[in-house]
This record gives sequence, structure tokens and C-alpha cells, in this order.
Amino acid sequence: MNENQKLDTRTTAEPGSDEHDGAGPAHAQAEYAEVPSALLTASMLREALPGALRKLDPRALAATPVMLIVEIGAVATAVLSIIDPSTLGWAVTVWLWLTVLFGTLAESVAEGRGKAQAASLRALQTETTARRLTGRDRRRLADQPTEEVASTSLRAGDLVLVAAGERVPGDGDVVEGVASVDESAVTGESAPVIRESGGDRSAVTGGTTVLSDRIVVRITSDPGQSFVDRMIGLVEGSQRQRTPNELALNVLLGTLTAVFVAVCISLYFVADYSDAHQSLLVLTALLVCLIPTTIGALLSAIGIAGMDRLVRRNVLAMSGRAVEAAGDVDVLLLDKTGTITYGNRQASELHTISGVERHELLEAALLASLADETPEGRSIVTLIEEETGQHVSVPDGATLVEFSASTRMSGIDVSGRRVRKGAAGAACGWVEETGGAQSDEIHAAVEQVASSGGTPLVVAEQVDGSPARLLGVVHLKDVVKDGMRERFDQMRAMGLRTVMITGDNAVTAKAIAEEAGVDDFLAEATPEDKLALIRKEQHGGRMVAMCGDGTNDAPALAQADVGVAMNTGTTAAKEAGNMVDLDSDPTKLIDVVEIGKQLLITRGALTTFSVANDVAKYFAILPAMFVVAFPGLDVLNVMRLSSPQSAIVSAVVFNALVIVALIPLALRGVRYRPAAAEVLLRRNLLVYGVGGLITPFVGIKVLDLLVSLVPGL
Repeated sequence: MNENQKLDTRTTAEPGSDEHDGAGPAHAQAEYAEVPSALLTASMLREALPGALRKLDPRALAATPVMLIVEIGAVATAVLSIIDPSTLGWAVTVWLWLTVLFGTLAESVAEGRGKAQAASLRALQTETTARRLTGRDRRRLADQPTEEVASTSLRAGDLVLVAAGERVPGDGDVVEGVASVDESAVTGESAPVIRESGGDRSAVTGGTTVLSDRIVVRITSDPGQSFVDRMIGLVEGSQRQRTPNELALNVLLGTLTAVFVAVCISLYFVADYSDAHQSLLVLTALLVCLIPTTIGALLSAIGIAGMDRLVRRNVLAMSGRAVEAAGDVDVLLLDKTGTITYGNRQASELHTISGVERHELLEAALLASLADETPEGRSIVTLIEEETGQHVSVPDGATLVEFSASTRMSGIDVSGRRVRKGAAGAACGWVEETGGAQSDEIHAAVEQVASSGGTPLVVAEQVDGSPARLLGVVHLKDVVKDGMRERFDQMRAMGLRTVMITGDNAVTAKAIAEEAGVDDFLAEATPEDKLALIRKEQHGGRMVAMCGDGTNDAPALAQADVGVAMNTGTTAAKEAGNMVDLDSDPTKLIDVVEIGKQLLITRGALTTFSVANDVAKYFAILPAMFVVAFPGLDVLNVMRLSSPQSAIVSAVVFNALVIVALIPLALRGVRYRPAAAEVLLRRNLLVYGVGGLITPFVGIKVLDLLVSLVPGL
């Protein structure tokens, strides 16, 4: 592996590690992920409490109709308790207020988990001095005169020079040079990465540090609109929009609330007509226990926590909609270059022909590559220097022939010797122009490299004006990132179909696809082809996710339901996608899909639990309300509660405490396991449906035994 590869190697979590919820064995008695000790601590609750109190403002609660109704009920019972004080009245009032507070606390805790990350990101925004280019000569930007300005005064389009040891003053693209950059402040990775002009690894983020060389950066964002600014807003939750699923569930909860309000109003008159008069206090307690307060209180926290889990995996989601859509993805499209492979073709081996010593080929290929500043050229130099153990510099008096698109060759002229390296057609044509002969061995080697999916480069030399001769072939290949096949196997187990998209010919594409382990590939793909494929899949009713890092991927990233741009990619790609992977690991989409499915499953599980545990509360309160007027209803008092008053208080207290008990689950999420939809539904009903029925019966009975000890109840 050459140096560039080493710099871009990313560590991925192994299956079954803490980085993959659901990858390991399930807990024998719980269907949700084990909650780590740091998930919900006393200090987190203390920090979240002020925000929870602020959210008690009715204007803030208006977005959650269920909790707004509970707050109105708390105000009403407080007024009634002041007018007619009683132990029952004050007990119900206190616990109704706590119910509202616990609901706002859940959302505040979820939001607070992102604020610590936002604080660390703000450290990147310290104002720095930037060297802005003032010259107009574009031939050599790094040599142009500069002026020192504050980084906050930079505007999109400005060119700045950044040298080793200096911070990048703002988001931008490298337009000249190549450098090693420390992005640990953004990605958390300690290993530096290479950023260079003219490729799909040109984007740099403001606040990162250049470790070596110097680069010229074109600023792409105005102050306050940088990538870090967007990250801060998103992790704090200020820009989190409710997803369609969440909005639909809110409508359902609002409708149920309205129905139960009508039911409770009707019960007042029914009870009055049947001489089983009920106070507004009791009816309010009944209403709060009837409406789905549990899921209503936790709904926002579930959505915020889903985005937060992505951020903790170094994936920035631009909207909650993208997280939710990830849970329904069927097809995954991955751009080959920089996504499945390391992004640059790397020299892997050299093939000599008869009559040529290996050391001759190594020396000639090395000399011909000294002027080649492309990643491919640098990889040839690295490969040969590693094999020979020697570092070669440009000989004195040598004339370098830089690679160009017109000649498709690079080389060197020194001491009467001309060495060239380039595309097979170009190099062989140069040999013929000098009177040299072709070689069947060369053509066979070229064909062998091409048929294996690699790119052949031919090396030739001419000495003292004599006819040039062919020396051998350099094999360039796209290097597939480590662990790709295993990760694609995981995707297949999750029901995802993977498709590799590349501009390479079908032979090369097939070889890379087989090595990586993808299900299908699209070769010689243009941006229009990528768009057409995504639209075809979408018209077939499938949800499509796309990974990419280049400007040519931007249209497809924008069209896909989930567009994950690599942080190493271009600014255009990152702006087109609705997610950015800070680690630039395409297989991270497994984590994205798992978290999306976790979000949907968690919401469904807690909704099931909320509805199911309401049934137990009905058995507690309804018999207590009417048993005096209708003694026959005592048969419904299956929990054998002590008194009507203790039954009402116990149900209200349980209704509040269950919210607190479920906050860790809402934050962590229900464990996701790859399985068919019917299996997941059955597990949901058995665990959270049956569990939601049994738990309240036990909890309310225990609370009743305690409440019955309080005088006056």
C-alpha cells in the first residue's frame, strides 16, 4: 500500500462492536439496545432542566397537541385545587405538571446531547489571518502577491494561500497544489488526508490545518454559511424539520386527543344523568390517561435522537426526512472512484519483455515519472522506490517532459537519452516515429492488464538518436478499499441491492465489481445515465440511496432519496446530497440505514407500547369512577385497587413515570436486526404490545399499595 493509500485509510467498526447496534447477539430479556451508562446521567438531566422549563411555554407545546392538552389539564386542576383544596386534587395537579415536564425534559435531553458537539465545533470558528491573493497572473497562483486579511472578511470566490502549519480560513476547493491536511477537529480521525487540485479530493473545510506543502484555496462560502456553521445548527436541532411520518403521527395523536376530549365531555353529562356525578378533577385525570401521552411526550426526542446518532457516527444529516428515508432504502448506488476504490489508480506491478532487465525497466519508469505530478505518476515513483529502497531526484541538466492530455505521455531527456511513459497507443506511436519496432510481447501484456480491469502504461526509451525501444508495461489498478466485500455482504443481508456506477469500460467495471462484491454495475456511466437509473428505480417504487464524491455525482445525489456525499469530495457534491459522511467511508451507509430503521422501529414500538398501556389505565380509572353508582363494575377492578382515589392517583403517577423510564430507549433506539417486515411486526406486537399491557398492571398495583398509605387517599 503506498503512502497516499495509508493517509486515506479509515477505520471501520467490526460487526458486533458497539459501533453497530443490532449486529451482536440480542439481550435475552430485552429487545432494545443496552443503554450505556453515559446515555442519561444526573448531570445531563440538570443541564437539560432549564430548557425543559422553557418548553413549558404553551406556544412551544402547540406543536405537540397531546402535551398541550395535559398542560391545560394541569392548569385546570391547579385552579380547582385552589378553590377546593384536597389531597387528591393536589396529588393529581402535581403529577400532571410533572407529566408535562417529563415530556419537555425528554426533548431537552435529546437536544442537549448535540450541544456538546456544537461547542467543540465552535472552536473551529476562531478568527484567523488569511493570505488573500491579489495578483492577476493565473499561471502560477502560489507565487502571486498576497495581503493579510481577517478570515471573517473572506467572500466566496476569493483565493487564499495556505502553507504548512496554517489553518484553512474557510470552506473551499484546492485549485493549485497538493498538501496533507489534519481534519481531526471535524472528523475525529487522527490520520491526515491528502487534498489536491484537479480531482474529487479538492474540498477543504474551514478550521482544518495544513500539515505539509502549500495550497491555493478558492473560498466557496460567505461568513456564517460555512459547513461548520451548518453542522452547528443541525446538531443543536435548531434546523431539524419534522419528517412526513412524524407529521402524520402527530395528526393521528391530535385526532385521538380530540376524540377523547369529546368522550370525556360526554362522560360528564352521562355520569350526571346516571347519578354518578364526576368532578372535573377526575375527568381531567381520565382524559390525560386516555390520550397517548407516552408517545406524544417522546415523539420529538425520538426524531432528534435519530439525527444525533448519525452525528455520533460522523454522518451529518441535513434533515430528519433523510434519516427517515434511509430506513426504507431498497437500492444503493455507489460511485466507484473514491467510494469503492481509493479514488486514484495505483501502480501495482511492472511487466518486462524479453531482452530487458528488470532494473532497466524500473529505472526508466522511475525517470519518466519524475515529471508526472498526477496521482498515478506519483504512485509509480512510490512503488519503485519501495522496491529498490532508493530515492531518486531529478538528474542535473535533465529536461522534464510533463504529462499532458494531448501527448498522453510524460518523460525526461538527459545526457542524450529520451525516456517516455504513457498510454499504450501514444508510447507505441512514439517508438514508431523514431524508427523503432513494435513488440508482440508488449501488446500481449497490454491486453492482459486491460482484461483484468487495469490500465496499462507503456515505457520506452531512445538513446543517442537511435530508434527507440519498448521496455515494458506498468500495471495501474483501482485499489478496492479494505473490507468492502464483507460490508456489501452485510448490506445484502439487510435486503439492499448494491449497484456500482463508473465511467470505466465494461471489462474494468466487471473486474472491480467482482473484487468488491457488489450485486450489479453500470459501466461508462455519464451523469445523465446515473440520473436515468435512479429515476427508473424510483418509478419502480423503490427508495434509492446514492454515495458519491465528485462534481459529476451532484445531479444523482440531488435526485436520490438519500444522497450521501463524501467529505473528501467536491463542494458541489456535498451541497447536492442530504447527508455528508465526515469519514468518507461509503460503507457507512450500513450505519445510516440501520439508524434510519432504528428511528422507524423505535417510533412504532413506543407508539404500540403507549396505546397498549392505556388499556390498563382504563381498567384502573373507569371502575373507580362508576363503581359507587354501578356496583357491578367492580368486576372490572381486576387489579383490586384500594380505593377510587388511590386508583386515580396511581394511574396518573404511572402515566408520568413511564415517560421518564422510556427516555433512555428513545435516545438509544430499539435494536435493529435484519429481518422481514412481518417478523419485525410480530416482534413489535409481542414485546411492546404485550409488554405495554402487562407493565402498567404491575406498576399501577405497586403504586396503589404506596399511595394507599397516604392519608386522605
